[in-house]
Amino acid sequence: MIFGVIKPYPSPIISGRGVDVDFPMLAGCLALLGLGLVMITSASSEVAAVQSGNALYMMTRHLIYLVLGLIACVATMMVPVATWQRLGWLMLIGAFGLLIMVIVPGIGREVNGSMRWIGFGMFNVQPSEIAKVFVVIFLAGYLIRRQQEVRESWMGFFKPFIVLLPMAGLLLMEPDFGATVVMMGAAAAMLFLGGVGLFRFALMVALAVAAVFVLVQAQPYRMARLITFTDPWSDQFGSGYQLTQALIAFGRGEWFGVGLGNSVQKQFYLPEAHTDFVFSVLAEELGVVGSLATVALFVFVSIRAMYIGMWAERAKQFFAAYTAYGLAFLWIGQFLINIGVNVGLLPTKGLTLPFLSYGGSSLIICCASLGLLLRIEWESRNNMGSEEAEFNESDFAEEPTHGRR
Repeated sequence: MIFGVIKPYPSPIISGRGVDVDFPMLAGCLALLGLGLVMITSASSEVAAVQSGNALYMMTRHLIYLVLGLIACVATMMVPVATWQRLGWLMLIGAFGLLIMVIVPGIGREVNGSMRWIGFGMFNVQPSEIAKVFVVIFLAGYLIRRQQEVRESWMGFFKPFIVLLPMAGLLLMEPDFGATVVMMGAAAAMLFLGGVGLFRFALMVALAVAAVFVLVQAQPYRMARLITFTDPWSDQFGSGYQLTQALIAFGRGEWFGVGLGNSVQKQFYLPEAHTDFVFSVLAEELGVVGSLATVALFVFVSIRAMYIGMWAERAKQFFAAYTAYGLAFLWIGQFLINIGVNVGLLPTKGLTLPFLSYGGSSLIICCASLGLLLRIEWESRNNMGSEEAEFNESDFAEEPTHGRR
């Protein structure tokens, strides 16, 4: 199956011009990956030394995930975009299967009170990370098949939710409220770009806000988090502990930070310092300047992903365009939520920071998403709209007349 969909030539990796990728996008993501490796090494050293006796244990595992992620990125670049479009339904079924498996006792693995992982020996797979990308691919295909219906009828607007709502329900059963918000937010943005009328879009937003309110009210711990983040110092050794420690890390960092590796908060004061709160450790060690530079990198790769979607749309490759937009919105949603949690603008939520946080599933899926974006950019730049098209080496012997973007 895998070798049936991978087509090494032509591809951005192997072509008549050698490696032919969007280097600004690749460089931005590689910079984030490199920064993430450095920060994981620093943020996890104390915890790793106590838990395993090896200060570099977490770094070694993260490096393995990073290598696997880069392999996934290269492999994804070799899969034609039309193949993703054709396999959209199968991927959606696979996503449902994984999300059902993770809540089955004996298969799903519980960590910190949540059933979000499926264990494979020493490694855990988080199905929600895979499901979010598969939903984007499926919805991009739906917007192409039902474009007129989506734009003009209520039924075309509501049909995607027949799939999205059950999937959101499975995510909430884990529970994974953050992944649910990111997935539904990306889907809503894709529907809006797909041509849904302003009135129907406003109605969808109103229903989403109402649903969030109901979900927060339904679980006492969610309401407690919502109340605590507004004044974490009122219970700084209880429900507000994580946020207060994160804010202390930001305060200690000042303008230029305390220096790489010199964080105090990572020494068992700040829980999840190498996962959900790695940005707080980064702010402490690199200061305001380092934090803003990191945010600038996030902004750059997100905007670049949106531009890749726009270029594909101009090339009339609409499935590729919607897929690129959806992947960009997934990144933007996770960036905003994670950093918002770290600085106290949003309630504490277990959501990783793309490319930076420790976590194999998130890192590998981010790299695979990067590979898909690079493939989309390459196909749109070379006017390749169909995997059935025939190409040979002479087609790629010279640069396109319009030049590299």
